[in-house]
Amino acid sequence: MSKTYTKSWLDNDTFAAWTFLAPALILLGIFIIWPIAYLFYLSFTTGSFTSSGTTWVGFKNYWRLLLTPDFWQVLGNTIYFTVATVIPSLVIPLGLAVLLDKSLAWRGLLRSAYFLPSIISLVAAGLGFRWLFQTTGPVNALLDLFGIAPISWLGSKVWAMPVLIVLSIWKQLGFNMVVFLAGLQAIPTSRYEAAELDGANAWQQFWHITLPGLQPTVIFATVTTAIFTLRSFEQVYVITGGGPLNSTNLLVYYIYQEAFAQFDFGYAAALATVLLAVTLVLVYLQLQTWGDE
Repeated sequence: MSKTYTKSWLDNDTFAAWTFLAPALILLGIFIIWPIAYLFYLSFTTGSFTSSGTTWVGFKNYWRLLLTPDFWQVLGNTIYFTVATVIPSLVIPLGLAVLLDKSLAWRGLLRSAYFLPSIISLVAAGLGFRWLFQTTGPVNALLDLFGIAPISWLGSKVWAMPVLIVLSIWKQLGFNMVVFLAGLQAIPTSRYEAAELDGANAWQQFWHITLPGLQPTVIFATVTTAIFTLRSFEQVYVITGGGPLNSTNLLVYYIYQEAFAQFDFGYAAALATVLLAVTLVLVYLQLQTWGDE
């Protein structure tokens, strides 16, 4: 009976499915599961690959996180940056998508113009923003026309972070707009026609038809935008370098500093593990919030 069961299992659809899935699962294990597992292991070690190797230290790196003021400052910077970036990166593209979904003049040109930032290199965009917001740059020149004194945008603890936020919103705007436009195309026009017959105004149609119809799209856009924001590195590296006085240092850039400037891979791995945990918790909360019918 055992031989018969084995033979039938080899011939059934389950074996065929696992056969086709095997290459993808192997790649998933090599490039995702194994690196995450090794990262978790490194977070319990200390030392450098360039010296005598690593030493097991248990939870010492995590305890060090709790006692390091720079970590809490960077974590606060990351939370501030994420919240201030994600919300406008959803609201503004949604409004643009609703407008551009209507029959407007130059609609195709406007769609292309708004999507253009998404295909520009983030490094190139960062260099452009650094030029725009330097002390003698075009932004201060424009303010001078209105009698406003020049602002040290990139040298100020108050204004440096908003520059990074504006860049990140601008970079994400076009992608989310296209995502929302695709979601709007999936909502049947008959719902709006029925709402008009019932006397619903534009706001009521948006609140009771558009938003519920876009729920899966909003979940996708929220999750992808949050992940994009949490892994921000290029704009910090190109524009501010984490300054002034650590005020724009984000978790990914802090990990880079510890791993490739200080060569403290154990501590950097602990930081990366925290970032992974924060990302998973944030995504879970977003799915719970938007996923409830």
